[in-house]
Amino acid sequence: MSAKLLYDKRGAVLFEKICEQPEYYPTDTELDILRTCADEISAVIGPAARVVEPGSGEGIKTKLLLSKLSDPRVFVPLDISRAQLEDAAHHLNESFPDLRVQPICADFHDEFDLPPDEGVRKTSVFFPGSTIGNMEPDEARDLLRRFAAFCRPDGGILIGVDLEKPPAIVEPAYDDDAGVSAAFALNVLQRLNRELDGDFDPDQFRYEAPYDSEHHRIEMGLVSRVDQTVHVAGEAFDLRAGEKIITEYSYKFTLERFADLARSAGLRVSHVWCDPKRYFSVQYLTPVTRGAAG
Repeated sequence: MSAKLLYDKRGAVLFEKICEQPEYYPTDTELDILRTCADEISAVIGPAARVVEPGSGEGIKTKLLLSKLSDPRVFVPLDISRAQLEDAAHHLNESFPDLRVQPICADFHDEFDLPPDEGVRKTSVFFPGSTIGNMEPDEARDLLRRFAAFCRPDGGILIGVDLEKPPAIVEPAYDDDAGVSAAFALNVLQRLNRELDGDFDPDQFRYEAPYDSEHHRIEMGLVSRVDQTVHVAGEAFDLRAGEKIITEYSYKFTLERFADLARSAGLRVSHVWCDPKRYFSVQYLTPVTRGAAG
């Protein structure tokens, strides 16, 4: 199942609640890194920059980054929700009156063009939250390659990357005691029922999110409690008791393994900032020039 289906209106609200749970370390840890290392990050991105944020909003991380940059010129938020883009642009213009906000209504997984970049020195893509970990490796590689094309040789990608940890630490982040992660996953069944003529009974599924050490990922999914046949979009699917519908992956990386992924997309890791426990990293990737590729 495509993870994009998780993010209807209620799903987006539930995800915000997940980020507030005490077990969910990525959000607060990444924010701490951005705050602590703000001066270094600003120096790397440089003055008079254009910042492109795929899947963006006008949230805390966005405002924090923009507030620390030296004379940022242009901010390009991308989102599939036009209403959310317009709202974000309005609030950002209030907070940063000298910033040109150029929203693009698009799915960042698809092809899209950026507006002309007059008056900016270089372009940096801001991709926080370890969203890259929700993608299969080939998909992540292709996305990084497209982001690299926006940056040209003098720009880069500021990206959040969740690091590999013992299952006892990482699993509770995706299966919190309050049950918010479970509600988030189960909500997708209601969306399928509403939008694609599904007949799922959420009570006949349970949520689980174990860590797969072999593939270095959390596997979030809904497990059928009984043998059942479900219908969606005119198709019938037979599910056995114990059979799992994968709703989302969350890959975890070592620094070396992520550097290999970046390299395969024509990028190199220029800077790495980590929290003291090394739970999470914020990294700056730059395109590899042909002369340096060897």
